[in-house]
Amino acid sequence: MPLFDHMDFDAHEQVIFCADADAGLRAIIAIHDTTLGPALGGCRMWPYASDAEALTDALRLSRGMTYKSAMAGLPLGGGKSVIIGNPRTGKSEALLRAMGRSVERAGGRYIVAEDSGTSVADMKVMAQETAHVSGIHDKATGDGGQRSGDPSPATAYGVFTGLKAAVRHRLGRTDLDGLTVAVQGVGNVGGHLARLLKDAGARLILADIDTPRVTVLARELGAEVTTVEGIFDAAADVFAPCALGSVLNDDTIPRLRCAVVAGAANNQLGRPHHGEEIRRRGILYAPDYVINAGGIIDIHHERTGYNPEKAIRHIEAIGPTLAEIFARADTEGQPTGAIADAMARERIGKRR
Repeated sequence: MPLFDHMDFDAHEQVIFCADADAGLRAIIAIHDTTLGPALGGCRMWPYASDAEALTDALRLSRGMTYKSAMAGLPLGGGKSVIIGNPRTGKSEALLRAMGRSVERAGGRYIVAEDSGTSVADMKVMAQETAHVSGIHDKATGDGGQRSGDPSPATAYGVFTGLKAAVRHRLGRTDLDGLTVAVQGVGNVGGHLARLLKDAGARLILADIDTPRVTVLARELGAEVTTVEGIFDAAADVFAPCALGSVLNDDTIPRLRCAVVAGAANNQLGRPHHGEEIRRRGILYAPDYVINAGGIIDIHHERTGYNPEKAIRHIEAIGPTLAEIFARADTEGQPTGAIADAMARERIGKRR
């Protein structure tokens, strides 16, 4: 399995292959860049078809985290970890503690948090083996209550903020009332986003591989339901991918019937050139690592002394950041993703 010649290897500082036979752990920690600070990123657990697929995911996700932190103005670098296994059937305390020990051996260069297939409870198990864990402490809410360390609501709110900025730029609308939004994936983040959209007056089309979950949510929100594959063909003003990555590719882009793509999923573009294909079709794409930064912003504020009002203001800055990206993309005639990459590299370069 090549590493240095891998198409997604981007001068990563460190790639750690982790194994514990007794616990059944097979995992990869990818540390992309620590110029701005320690590499913070979630731990994903997924039944990858091959070790090569897991490596690709870790490399791409960790690079995205570097750019995400840079664009969010955070003193953090980019990293990600993946555990190869089924989170429904393969998870155990022994496996999670073994992963915690692997994180500890990275010496603080990588800070782990929850991601697809893992939870706050899982992070608390890892915390028995390492101090380098975030997103596990209860936080104050603006109304005086408490919520768990789960960053999903913050991620969803950031996407909601960014989606409104994209609608304003592409459709000239300052509200979402009556607009149709197709949400692919209604898990922790997608579900929160759907509720925010409904409250804002949007009409919803929902899709998820978990049929009972999407059926219950659709009934609650009065939404239409379609299949995970069929949602690409749905007539909507906005397509919001909130599941796994690489959903915007040679097969799906020609089928899109929307003006805006703005969702929570990481690595939405199958390959970088798909950003140009989307632009050529007149669709405005909100770069994923910019619009979905609410979660890492929330975790950063947890690490530095949580103030809910300050965290919300920081998350709401996603909107103006996207507006700047959209304006530069229009002026330079470039895909929004390429502009965001360039801006992130500029910020990291200044620190170097």
